[in-house]
Amino acid sequence: MPTTTKKAKPKEGSHRGSAQSSANRLNVQKTYKLFIGGKFPRTESGRYYTLKSAEGEQLGNICRASRKDFRESVLAARAAFKGWSAKSAFNRSQILYRLAEMLEGRQAQFIDELTMQGSTKVAAQKEVIAAVDRLVYYAGWCDKYQQIFSAVNPVASSHFNFSVLEPTGVVVIVAPEENSLIGLVTTAASAIAGGNTSIILASESKPLCAVSFAEVINTSDVPGGVINILTGKLSELIGHFTTHMDVNSIVYCGDDRAMIKKIKSDSTSNLKRPVFRTAINWLSAEAETPYFISDMQETKTTWHPIGI
Repeated sequence: MPTTTKKAKPKEGSHRGSAQSSANRLNVQKTYKLFIGGKFPRTESGRYYTLKSAEGEQLGNICRASRKDFRESVLAARAAFKGWSAKSAFNRSQILYRLAEMLEGRQAQFIDELTMQGSTKVAAQKEVIAAVDRLVYYAGWCDKYQQIFSAVNPVASSHFNFSVLEPTGVVVIVAPEENSLIGLVTTAASAIAGGNTSIILASESKPLCAVSFAEVINTSDVPGGVINILTGKLSELIGHFTTHMDVNSIVYCGDDRAMIKKIKSDSTSNLKRPVFRTAINWLSAEAETPYFISDMQETKTTWHPIGI
């Protein structure tokens, strides 16, 4: 008969995977970066602010984007605009649906991050599920909004007159402070569904989900530069947003009257289209509307003589 040998019991703490060493090890903390042109650079300024939970626990160091970071994101968005706006509506729909698939697979992570930032578990679950559904909703509108908002216009001459929508271009979005995931997802999806490219400033007080959503974008089919995500302080960046000459529209999701006045005034420099979304319940059907797509579209009218 073959003999068996009894394995010696390892000494306590003699291997790296022991319970004792696991308990004593430091967690590998996540580094929160910007998302520009499909890459994750640190802010060129080297500045950051410390994000803390309601209990005072440090959640991370968040990049404070600078004017140069913003300018780099505008360059990335402009470079991506031609290719993205030229894609078929059906293809954009597929890409948005793929985003929803990727977010669906990472629900637990986003629920944890929302909870760390003050949401209850139930509210966090509701927001993450709503964000997945919102992406599917706007994916469905990609090849339909033209039929709703385009028109054949009656004219008193021997012409056909057609009005169709075209993307406005590079859109800067100031995401909502509250509902930091669903607000960001709604504004981003409605912008890119219509062929625009975007630069999004995440919630200053709840930025964790924005950085993680950038990872979802990066592992999906969204081309680099179509969605760029910055973190930092709106008070430092708003003047750069409103006066940059290669930004075509700015969407502000807030109710600060002084901020709204500044955006309206500064946007006249290059006739940016200002869009204000105030007092919106981002979790409700109010935020599911094709008008969010048409807000960031230009109307192109074509005259064609009859008989030619």
